[in-house]
Amino acid sequence: MTVSRTICLGFIALILAGTLLLMLPISIATGEWNSPVTALFTATSAVCVTGLSVVDVGKFYSFWGQLFLMLLVQIGGLGYMTATTVLLLLLGKRLGLREKIAVQQSLDVAGLSGLAGLLRSIIATTLLFELTGVILLMIVFVPQFQDQPLLALWQSIFHSVNAFNNAGFGLFSDNLVQYVTNPVMNFTISGLILFGGIGYQVLMELYQWLRNRVLRNPSRSNFSLNFRVAMSTTIALLVFGTIAFYATEFRNPNTLGALSFPNQVMAAWFQSVTPRTAGFNTIDITKMTTAGLFITIALMFIGASPGGTGGGIKTTTLRVLLDCTKAVLQGKEVVLGSQRQIPVALILKAVGVLVGSISTVIGATILIALTDPQLDFIQILFEVVSAFATVGLTAVGTANFSISGQLLIVAVMYIGRVGILLLMSAILGDPKPSFVNYPEENLLVG
Repeated sequence: MTVSRTICLGFIALILAGTLLLMLPISIATGEWNSPVTALFTATSAVCVTGLSVVDVGKFYSFWGQLFLMLLVQIGGLGYMTATTVLLLLLGKRLGLREKIAVQQSLDVAGLSGLAGLLRSIIATTLLFELTGVILLMIVFVPQFQDQPLLALWQSIFHSVNAFNNAGFGLFSDNLVQYVTNPVMNFTISGLILFGGIGYQVLMELYQWLRNRVLRNPSRSNFSLNFRVAMSTTIALLVFGTIAFYATEFRNPNTLGALSFPNQVMAAWFQSVTPRTAGFNTIDITKMTTAGLFITIALMFIGASPGGTGGGIKTTTLRVLLDCTKAVLQGKEVVLGSQRQIPVALILKAVGVLVGSISTVIGATILIALTDPQLDFIQILFEVVSAFATVGLTAVGTANFSISGQLLIVAVMYIGRVGILLLMSAILGDPKPSFVNYPEENLLVG
């Protein structure tokens, strides 16, 4: 039982527990037993912080079902090992070497020192942002549900938790389309998505920098390479996404065309944030142009940053691959990023993530095209990438997929959440050291 197998099996156990909870009659609005496939799909989507659903969550599930769903999202966003280790710390247990290595791999952090403090910081940060989101969303929901204050509070809590954990479950049939012109809703949800997906290490460094500025601490803050790469790549993708969505959709009367210019920009901004990777939407995705859908697919595939609650190949992986391409074009033998040399092991990992991710998407797209031939290729590809990157957006409606197609989507969501490299490590086992060196030889490439 290796560490990677422990993490992968832990997610499976959590999914199965969530499936049983969501099958119970108390979880269903009608008081009947839920379908096993529907419960499995929803539980997997929640644990993998995706947001895809084959039912209308707000109408299909009772309060208890919605509560179970939110708790699964919260645990899934923190990560199975993080949630388990925090529970051990609360019980007064000390972390052993095995638990530390598991948390290290789960959070994708370097080194084993200070993990207990890091976990406490993660929990505190999560609570701070989610409570802030609840307070801001109350500004929207209290006037809307003025006769039902408890419902307004629940709506705020549910959407805040889902937004920060980059899951796209909403309690409205149209998701957030009715709030397309509401700035409080747009910027609160998009802010929670960004802070949840940027990574806890980046948030900690940002906090230290702000603290030094406020306290006028003379000590200079030296940002890590991870911070600089994650922040710069995220900003570049947000700017590109906003401009690209506006350019492709501003004449489409079914999406941005019917809005005023300020609301068009705000909606384009929101749509550039949500593929990174939370499935909330303020425009009808099914009515977007083909160009808009392809832009969304690209942003979904890239995803969020390491150590956050989002999926995808991650912004840092994209940056390493771009730096590799730049080095090849310039005829250099080393790869540089932000005036730092990138280790060869990191380059190999980035290439492995890209190849494994593309292979998963292609394989799943082919299989679903066989099980659901009535769907268009762009719709299938969109759904597969959304599932793999744990986004939750859909261009056709997940309920329109066959049972076989839905089960394939379940598998893709699981692979995307645990990570393709971690899953392969769990299947193949830890690599064995080799003391054999092989002769080097060139071959034609490109």
